Amino acid sequence: MTEESAWRPSASPAALKSRAQQLAFARGFFAEREVLEVETPVLAQHGVTDVNLDGVAADVSAAGREGGWLQTSPEYHMKRLLAAGSGSIYQVSKVFRNGERGRRHNPEFSMLEWYRVGYDDTALMADVADLVCGWLDCARPVQVSYRDAMLAWAKVDPFEISDEDLRRCCEQWLEPDQIAELDRDGCLDLLMSFSVEPNLGRDSPEFIVGYPASQAALARVSVVDGHPVAHRFELYVDGLELCNGYWELVDASEQRRRFEADNRLRQQSGKPDMALDEAFLDAVETGLPDCAGVALGLDRLLMLKLGTRDIAEVLAFPFERA
Repeated sequence: MTEESAWRPSASPAALKSRAQQLAFARGFFAEREVLEVETPVLAQHGVTDVNLDGVAADVSAAGREGGWLQTSPEYHMKRLLAAGSGSIYQVSKVFRNGERGRRHNPEFSMLEWYRVGYDDTALMADVADLVCGWLDCARPVQVSYRDAMLAWAKVDPFEISDEDLRRCCEQWLEPDQIAELDRDGCLDLLMSFSVEPNLGRDSPEFIVGYPASQAALARVSVVDGHPVAHRFELYVDGLELCNGYWELVDASEQRRRFEADNRLRQQSGKPDMALDEAFLDAVETGLPDCAGVALGLDRLLMLKLGTRDIAEVLAFPFERA
């Protein structure tokens, strides 16, 4: 990129037009199902505790408060709306992740997030399939368990392998001192990223289900074949992760315990503690309705629609041009 061309958008006029069509398609999809569109803050007082997500801190001084965070997801605020009786809702929003820039990542990206009251993860997967396959005109996804995907592509049983053997599997990508800093989930994430994900969804879209309970985040947990697993799913199309969905946890005490556990992991990783979002926890305590929710990356969905391999081709102005 030369200085003379730096002002120009990186997306073609055809990509910009397809983005507009995508937004119209999504809004029509939810209008037909009477799901309410909402808006929640992009700039808020709290970030997230998730050790794998680095938010972008803001330096705002207003209303007697200092600081703030650009949101990594609208999830907490949308759940506050659900607890207040909104019914099923969706949102198209800009979200932010610090340190992420590559062919599939930009620090700022577009997310479609929706919650369906009365749905579980299975019902919501059908919803996701309707939207994604309707837009891409592709085959409907098949379901594959996290365990089977790991066995097929990484040759490990994620529920049975010892920590020592798991670390040994990661030696092909990292130095010993780097491996020593990883916990069990960090090793599993490494295997998933390098050995499994590139092979997913190649013949047809695939939902990965049944994640280890330690990776539940905000999802409910059940025991399957003697192992606690999360009611969480991800969708892969042509090796690209498109979305992450949960049958939502409605137990405020368990949610607080998970946030506090996140902060302990952050400390072990040398990351600062994140203040817990008490307004969100109060909303869950008040009564989050039985629901399922999912966050879907609109930029990646557009990449699949247009057959591009670089997110810059679907963004008007990626970070280096913004």
